Amino acid sequence: PQCSLSTSVLRGFQCIPASDLPAADVLAFAQGLQNETAELSGAQLSCLARLLAAKNLTAHFSRYPPDLLLFFDSAEVRGGTCREFYARASRGNLDLLPRGSSRRTGLLRRALTCLGVRSSHLHPEQLSSLGALVCDMEPETITASDPSILENLKLCPALTGAQQDALNAVLLGGDTVYGDPSSWDLRTLQNLGPLVLALNETTLSLVAEAAREAFGRSIAATYSSQGRSQREKSLTLLRAFAAASASSHPRLKRSTDSCLTTPITASIISDSLLVIDYSPSKQLDLCLSNEVLKANLKPLLDQPLPEEYLEVLKKKLEQIYPSGIPEDQLKLLGPLSRQYTAEEISQWQVTSNDTLSALLNPSDGRWKAAQVQQLLGRYQALGGTLTGSLLRELGGRNLCNLQEEQIEHIPPEAIRTAGQLDISSCSQTKKDQLYRKAQEAFGGQAGTTRAYYCQIWPYLGGAPAKDLKDLAKAGVAIDMDIDTFLALNPDELQKLSVVDVKSLLGENLRYLKEAENETSVMRWVKRQSQQELDCVLGIGLQGGTGEPSPTATPPHPTISASITPTATVSVPTTFPTVPTPSAISSLPSTNSSTIPDKAPTPSAISSTPLHSTPPRTYTTAPSSAGSPPATSTARPAPTTSSIVLCSIHQSATPNKATP
Repeated sequence: PQCSLSTSVLRGFQCIPASDLPAADVLAFAQGLQNETAELSGAQLSCLARLLAAKNLTAHFSRYPPDLLLFFDSAEVRGGTCREFYARASRGNLDLLPRGSSRRTGLLRRALTCLGVRSSHLHPEQLSSLGALVCDMEPETITASDPSILENLKLCPALTGAQQDALNAVLLGGDTVYGDPSSWDLRTLQNLGPLVLALNETTLSLVAEAAREAFGRSIAATYSSQGRSQREKSLTLLRAFAAASASSHPRLKRSTDSCLTTPITASIISDSLLVIDYSPSKQLDLCLSNEVLKANLKPLLDQPLPEEYLEVLKKKLEQIYPSGIPEDQLKLLGPLSRQYTAEEISQWQVTSNDTLSALLNPSDGRWKAAQVQQLLGRYQALGGTLTGSLLRELGGRNLCNLQEEQIEHIPPEAIRTAGQLDISSCSQTKKDQLYRKAQEAFGGQAGTTRAYYCQIWPYLGGAPAKDLKDLAKAGVAIDMDIDTFLALNPDELQKLSVVDVKSLLGENLRYLKEAENETSVMRWVKRQSQQELDCVLGIGLQGGTGEPSPTATPPHPTISASITPTATVSVPTTFPTVPTPSAISSLPSTNSSTIPDKAPTPSAISSTPLHSTPPRTYTTAPSSAGSPPATSTARPAPTTSSIVLCSIHQSATPNKATP
């Protein structure tokens, strides 16, 4: 079996060998992402962008989702199509690219050049093409530009404090489509969308209280169906609204020991917005009886409640259940569960998969490391066993937060059925543990290299050099993607030879040059012979030694090259005479895979057929025995600082075979 791309299983998408997939399949998958609700990670999108480049499919970028375009090589975008390219790419989620990263800053710099921007004043037509790229601009640009810049700022995942101040200054100026804040109503607040999160107390105080409360209730109506990130934003906004309401009601500021509004009942819970109607949180404490809380725990927790409100509910539950919360109530705790300490969690009765699954719901917020350790420890101590579905809900981050002895008790079967888990945040020791378990889980496929690799790759960060060498020598090209390669144990990576690395990366070898400044790569290069780096890899890596590599692999005695019609010949590993520099540059390589000088990029911005051009072939001179000429796939000559004679055996890679 081969690794495969499937739009119905986006969570399982991985960076697989481009040679495995017809260009039409890669194209269909990338285009299909626009109709999918599941999201790919930055690493997955980066991989897919490379697959498209390898297949020369970057020309019609308008067919791909904006998130994917963020990972195209913007340095190659041509002037004739750059405006269209950036207008689409800038609609992507900038959070996929770390703020300040070279890729993100490069996008903005090249977009400004494309649009001819020469000052801090951005015109409407420029803003329409810049989209979310405005999110990285200075506050001065926000205040100096056309007020329509507010529409760009709606696309920003987050704004700095200075940018928020600039946004409020623009709104307070009144010269926007929204008018003066004192004239805003519910529709205006809804039209502001995510910009409402950036409103400061000065701006909010000018908004009519009726409009604020109506908007707050509209948020509360959808709160229970929101994801964790959106819930956090909703709570931030509701706190601001509550503060604005409190400032307009001085009586609520006075210390009092009585409920100043209507005592809370089941009907009030369903019709009221507690964070506004019972502000501050002390009013919730005074107006909510233990009896009403016990009978209405779930609907109460479906409301958007800040931490101080959750603390009120926690104290009341301690009064209701002095001997501990019953398991059927633990399932209902939702975001309140995150308010309990590890010591308190150690007393919980978590005996069923359903209870643990409910508590792990990511929409209810993140667990701290000590909390999740105690929660899983309690579940295991009471006889529970982690399953694949529970590991999926636990997630890679929480899995990495477990103690080593807890990981040791995870059955391999759970790893086998968990799907792909992101263990990048694990310590090296835990990565080693999980790799050994994954080996046991997928051992039944070890005889089929490609199928085995497709299962084991998320755990290769814990693989010892011996196992990596076995993969390299398996005789089947796995074309490891560069992100997986960079996630290998840095110490084990140093033990790999140049030939090992070439065999592992295969068609993705060219991306090693782009990663040459990564610490693990620089360390590895310094241990290798520069001659091997030049002759075997031929991608321009510099910094090797003048001595043979300590990790060097003994040369293969001969390499058989296929010929026409059926005969084979042995290509000599040395040449009878030293060729001239020009002869060296024209020597063919015997590598079985073709690696272009540079991956195509969005500048591809010229149409290219789905099927790549067949590789050129070179015919070697017949041997003295009169054997037929051997045929080999052409590769670019290595770039070196000096003329080096490269023996053919140094370029050898395992033959690509179908598992």
